[in-house]
Amino acid sequence: MGELRARGVTTFFVVPSTVDDPTVPSGGNRYDRELFARLPDARKVLVPGSWPHPNADARDRLRQELAQLPDAGVVLVDGLVAGSVPEVVVPQAQRLRIVVLVHLPLAAETGLTHEVAVDLDRREHRVLHAARAIVATSVWSADALVRRHGLDAERVHAVLPGVDTAPLAEGTDGVSRLLCVASVTPRKGHDVLVDALAGVADRTWRCRFVGPWRAPDFLAVVREKIARHGLDRRVELVGAQSSARLAVEYDAADLVVLPSRSETYGMVVTEALARAVPVVASTVDGVPEALGVTPDGAIPGLLVAPGDAVAWSAALNSWFSDPALRERLRGAARRRRAMLESWDATSGRLAALLDRMHAP
Repeated sequence: MGELRARGVTTFFVVPSTVDDPTVPSGGNRYDRELFARLPDARKVLVPGSWPHPNADARDRLRQELAQLPDAGVVLVDGLVAGSVPEVVVPQAQRLRIVVLVHLPLAAETGLTHEVAVDLDRREHRVLHAARAIVATSVWSADALVRRHGLDAERVHAVLPGVDTAPLAEGTDGVSRLLCVASVTPRKGHDVLVDALAGVADRTWRCRFVGPWRAPDFLAVVREKIARHGLDRRVELVGAQSSARLAVEYDAADLVVLPSRSETYGMVVTEALARAVPVVASTVDGVPEALGVTPDGAIPGLLVAPGDAVAWSAALNSWFSDPALRERLRGAARRRRAMLESWDATSGRLAALLDRMHAP
């Protein structure tokens, strides 16, 4: 079992076993790890399984872990684990004070069949209504959960991801090195980006796709598009990288691109801005919240309609052809960098919520 301490009181934190696996990088795993690193005496309840599609053994393991916790104990459960198993979580919610941490609504993942999405949505609905509180990772996501599941807004709390302090990126030539940090899955939109890059007039650019390959069929689609557009020497599929190697990738980037079809927040955006690297991203879900606005009203990047390769080409052509635009975006990124909040602030907000959960 594991525990977080809020004012010296034990809180149990249930997470998928992949949270500590360096071969399975994700924003959700990063969020969970950063909380552990900053909350004293934090330990983990690691639950193995193919969440959110667990087999019987995984469900039994979760049932056993929850059954061992003391009555009225405060339990923070990652939504990837909790959301799909109301038959396990809801009965325990009658004696435990369960808080569900939702990184992404289960039915919002791309590539699901209609039947699977509907089933996951119904299951998650039951779990969230049984929970004492819900933590969302953006204001947009909190509002979306309230609407989607008919929740009391006072029970849903936005605790935004923080970001580590980082040095200003060196870049390459200030223009041509593009970086896309995202798992190669349909939700992240690499296929749209490849089509868009084929329409970029400038021919000095290079783009590196950094992130795990979790969807073999989609990876094949992306590779085929790269070959068909003759971009083999310009687009490089790098795969997952260690934290140290990822820092090197950011340092060499002139522009970060995030063509997601759905994104509850977009930690990649703040990771780029922490280094004052401008961003071109989809204007979807919580991404505008992550990109933010400087005190003088400037946006440190460009927002583009998701799934629109023509619009993405136009945005990238603007970046390459307009030096004044590049300078404005870089200046806004530097100013936005100074506004970013730390992971310490994130863990402090969560600890304050857990304190309230412990109150009689």
